Amino acid sequence: MNDSKIINDPVFGFIKIPRGLLLNIVQHPLMQRLTRIKQLGMANVVYPGAQHTRFLHSIGAFHLMSEAVLSLEQKGVFIFDSEAEAVEAAILMHDIGHAPFSHVLEGTLIHGISHEEISVMMMQRINDDMKGELNLAIKIFKDQYPKKFLHQLISSQLDVDRLDYLRRDSFFTGVTEGNIGSARIIKMLNVVDDSLVVESKAIYSIENYLTSRRLMYWSVYLHKTVVAYEKTLINALRRAEFLAKQGWDIFGTPALRYFLYNHIDDKWFASHEETLDMYSQLDDNDIWSALKVWATSKDKILALLASDMINRRIFRVEVRDEPVSDDEIADIRRTIAEKVGIDEADSDYLLSVNTIQKDMYDINDDHISILYKDGTIKDIAEASELLNVDLLSKKIRKYYLCYQRL
Repeated sequence: MNDSKIINDPVFGFIKIPRGLLLNIVQHPLMQRLTRIKQLGMANVVYPGAQHTRFLHSIGAFHLMSEAVLSLEQKGVFIFDSEAEAVEAAILMHDIGHAPFSHVLEGTLIHGISHEEISVMMMQRINDDMKGELNLAIKIFKDQYPKKFLHQLISSQLDVDRLDYLRRDSFFTGVTEGNIGSARIIKMLNVVDDSLVVESKAIYSIENYLTSRRLMYWSVYLHKTVVAYEKTLINALRRAEFLAKQGWDIFGTPALRYFLYNHIDDKWFASHEETLDMYSQLDDNDIWSALKVWATSKDKILALLASDMINRRIFRVEVRDEPVSDDEIADIRRTIAEKVGIDEADSDYLLSVNTIQKDMYDINDDHISILYKDGTIKDIAEASELLNVDLLSKKIRKYYLCYQRL
């Protein structure tokens, strides 16, 4: 009997999943749910090739984790077999709590609880099914294990999660400038004083990684059309939730209706056991199915927003370097209300004003440390000749004004 399953990944080639704990995780229904959630949410409106799933990303991150563990062991970093399996299990499940369309549902139908917290709940659920086999993996994921560098491999400014999604998203979107040398970075990883470092030979790869990450954020993840499409969806969900609370019979799968008709926050999750089951039933298909029906709703606003989504009639979007004035927003609201034939108060659903801020590297967060041959360690902001501290830590702020096309 074969001791592993093989997955043919278009980015990394053949990936082996060992039979036992790791394959059992891959085959678990909560993990298989990720095959029905796209990694990049609405980005395929700009990049039609961006059809890859969170499941495929998780498999890729697992592959990079196994490569990182092997590379560290070859350098004399002692990692027990149980620790290696646990950190690989943790990275497999790191995105398991994601809602449909990435972060769209957070703050819309779900309040005061992050997908990371829901991921831990789902890990606990799988752990119960597997009779405690994931205890160590969950400790590492929550940074409660003594070997801190294992958690850094999962979550830090240079973790295998980012190394996979940058490489994968670049591949599927066709934005080749976002490609990074993930293999070289992993080969150059080391551990000093229980902390991940990168050997100085990889400093140019790290510079490329940071600049590529910045490019991918503004070219793909925060592309103005992607943001506008997300805002259209968010407002459609907000309107559906509002109508549900007003007593309207809003179409939805049982799982979606559960979130439309109840105010779901962290306290609700803690006190209603069925909430996690309902959440685990949600995927992209629930939202699209509802939108197709909502497009014929008797409510003019919900029907308009749902039609916008179905027919790719995206909010008009303007990106500014300065905040949008209240007077301009008021003018747009009045125009929308008049043209659509709705109350001015309801025009909020057809308008969105957002401030989006992103930096290349947070010098106040955990560091990317460069290890030199003489044993000295410098932060990348200090070590890099190409990138200075001011450039690395500069927060770029843009103001997005999105509103209904009239």
